[in-house]
Amino acid sequence: MSTAQRGTAQRVGRIKPSPSTAAAQRVRELKAQGRDILDLTVGEPDFDTPGHVKDAAIEAIRQGATKYTPVNGTPQLRSAIADRLRRRHGLDFPDDRIAVGGGGKQIIFLALMATLDAGDEVVIPAPYWVSYPDMVLANDGTPVVVPCPETDGFKLTPDRLASALTDRTRWVVLNSPGNPTGAVYTADELRALAGVLLDHPHVHVLTDEIYDEIFFGTGQVHSLAAVEPRLADRVFSTNGVSKTYAMTGWRIGYGAGNAELIRAINTLQSQISSCPSSISQAAATAALGGDQGFVHDSVAVYRSRRDAVVKLINDIPGLSCTPPDGGFYAFVNCTGVLGTRTPSGQEVRTDEDVAAHLLESQSVAVIHGAAYGSPGYFRISFATSNDVLTAACEAIARARAELS
Repeated sequence: MSTAQRGTAQRVGRIKPSPSTAAAQRVRELKAQGRDILDLTVGEPDFDTPGHVKDAAIEAIRQGATKYTPVNGTPQLRSAIADRLRRRHGLDFPDDRIAVGGGGKQIIFLALMATLDAGDEVVIPAPYWVSYPDMVLANDGTPVVVPCPETDGFKLTPDRLASALTDRTRWVVLNSPGNPTGAVYTADELRALAGVLLDHPHVHVLTDEIYDEIFFGTGQVHSLAAVEPRLADRVFSTNGVSKTYAMTGWRIGYGAGNAELIRAINTLQSQISSCPSSISQAAATAALGGDQGFVHDSVAVYRSRRDAVVKLINDIPGLSCTPPDGGFYAFVNCTGVLGTRTPSGQEVRTDEDVAAHLLESQSVAVIHGAAYGSPGYFRISFATSNDVLTAACEAIARARAELS
């Protein structure tokens, strides 16, 4: 079949639209139809971007900073990123080891595009962020999904990691705090994983640290590159300003790693988008280098919401939730209601059926766990108001009571 007859490229057929994006679109459609939806799908802060960050963007416009920037970001932003990595983790990254892009998602995608050839494998612990497997497939790689059960804290263990590695493994993905579970790797757990990785020098590690400031424990979230310096040149640490500073729409992410990878990412970006938004970069510079009071205050709110949601969910028969250590999601175990029937007599066989029942019966929108590689769960976001969360959990309880 010719390209003209086939239409789109084969890579498009290998991937699917993001389930979280699809869920959000479905909520918008139902709201447009006049339904009042209790939306627990949204993966973005409900807070506004801090005022001093917006002021920095406005000032950049007034000063005429509206032109192309270097491909890998302005010197000011790269300096702010380097300062944060040094201050937080004791890691030193010069300019040639920092890449800036249009969001953390783009940085991860470019890293995979720059490194994967057909047949290369990427180890992805499940539950996983919905985009990881499809990003790998889009770049000709092979996702190797490793189930990480709740009994292991939803975290990859050294034994599971060792069993998943082959001669074709190119990357291991570590997301901490994790989406959708909020699981956080301790320093000792990272050292144990590093012990396996040190025996496989061909394997690199992509650490997604986008939620690292939204942490409910003591101290801070640890970074693999800092915990095991011998892996530093094989770790690509990615982050951004979207979640921490309520800047999802500003689209600025960054990564730090070895110079060869950064050069490859910059080459690709030079042909894809030239550079990130100059105005967004000015805002991100102010976010990273300015007053951090917003971060402290917002995390305190998330912690309060987490505690309330976990209690309400755990009071519902057949549902349970391990308290997340970070992020703003709760991953709810719904295996206790599988096999029940709705009032219409329909059997609830899967987590997708549970999500459908919640939406149909009580207008509560959640995302089913199979979308994250972990059937038997559903994800709720507590990045919304206490009123919405309380009403939604009460509605979930009513929907559960209808099942028999």
